[in-house]
Amino acid sequence: MNSATLLRAIARGERSAREICDEALACIEASDGAVNAFTAVTAQRARAEADAVDARRARGETLPPLAGLPYAVKNLFDIEGLTTLAGSRINQELPAAHEDAVLVQRLRAAGAVLVGALNMDEYAYGFTTENTHYGATRNPHDSARIAGGSSGGSGAAVAARQVPLTLGSDTNGSIRVPASLCGTWGLKPTFGRLSRRGTYPFVHSLDHLGPLADGVHSLALAYDALQGPDPLDPGCQALRVQAAAPALQQGIGGLRIGVLGGYFREHAGAPARAAVDLAARTLGARGEVLWPDAALARAAAFIVTASEGGSLHLHDLRQRPQDFEPLSVDRFIAGLLQPADWYLRAQRFRRVYRDQVNALFQDWDLLLAPATPVSAPEIGSEWIEINGSRHPCRPAMGLLTQPISFAGCPVVAAPLWPEGTGGMPIGVQLIAAPWNEALCLRAARMLEEAGTARMEP
Repeated sequence: MNSATLLRAIARGERSAREICDEALACIEASDGAVNAFTAVTAQRARAEADAVDARRARGETLPPLAGLPYAVKNLFDIEGLTTLAGSRINQELPAAHEDAVLVQRLRAAGAVLVGALNMDEYAYGFTTENTHYGATRNPHDSARIAGGSSGGSGAAVAARQVPLTLGSDTNGSIRVPASLCGTWGLKPTFGRLSRRGTYPFVHSLDHLGPLADGVHSLALAYDALQGPDPLDPGCQALRVQAAAPALQQGIGGLRIGVLGGYFREHAGAPARAAVDLAARTLGARGEVLWPDAALARAAAFIVTASEGGSLHLHDLRQRPQDFEPLSVDRFIAGLLQPADWYLRAQRFRRVYRDQVNALFQDWDLLLAPATPVSAPEIGSEWIEINGSRHPCRPAMGLLTQPISFAGCPVVAAPLWPEGTGGMPIGVQLIAAPWNEALCLRAARMLEEAGTARMEP
């Protein structure tokens, strides 16, 4: 049963929140041995939150928009009473969080029911969730393949129908990559749109937070619930809520929609290009658009990521490098060794780059691009091939997402099922100018209603 059906059933009193909560917990217990999406299950808390929803309905109160909907969060979000692991072994030594992250608080206020914490790449540095400490998260559509990352548990839990909604983070593509590879909907909002207070950071100047879901309506409802200013988070730049869910039925008539060419075609395999072409036909896209300096932006994003990420973990990298994830520790150390001039030049370039990107949206309202160059590779893959060229697998999964997040634009990842993938999904990025999430969601809803983008093949 999908999220829209669940929410209607709870709102009408046809099903209890407790009943749905218990079903989600049973599904997690039955399926997570194969998927490995969860690192903690908060069953006692979930049942208490579900009972609170049912009590409100019994009193005749108006229920909030996500009342009774089960969800889970990437384990870099603080959950009161749990240690915030951020995918690491080192963080096991930290005390338990004394309160929920702001976005968890907001989902609770919206009536959603928290059932647990989700697996991820250590400290969010990766695109595959092949976590040495907690095990690899497996793609629910083929357990031999990766789920993507770093929010791999968030994508896999939705795709496995364990929960209809999750929260993840996206620095260089960590919501969009697992959404693409697992076949779910994902939203990376504008940089600075949502509060990050109460989450373990990766790269302060690039980190975004956002939802993944089994449908566009629940994605929009969750996004609306997550919005709001936070005076205690200096990185939260949004001063007011811009509700997206009410705008979903407006359609996209009159929108100027283009398809990103150049770099975004050259670094996408044939199925990924086919997915974009299918979405473009459905949406009535006209014209190819060249995104400025995409390759340079990706290089600059790598420099900023490595430098800030390495600096954050300087003490532990000096004292206990053996306790880090073997797949990422060398990149953290390399970041520490980068000249400061590289970092400063990358940040100066970013300011010019964002102006160039924003200028595109004087002529276009929405732009389309693949979310990943290929569908999910097998776990342990070291290389992938893209149009006859060999690329290192783990960093290459972010080839098409890094240039977009470096500009801070909002993106919805829509799940498509092109031929040539062996029955695996590939996502399409729906990209708008900063602060225009509603446009991305309106286009996503059209793809969903047309059957072009969907959770299942």
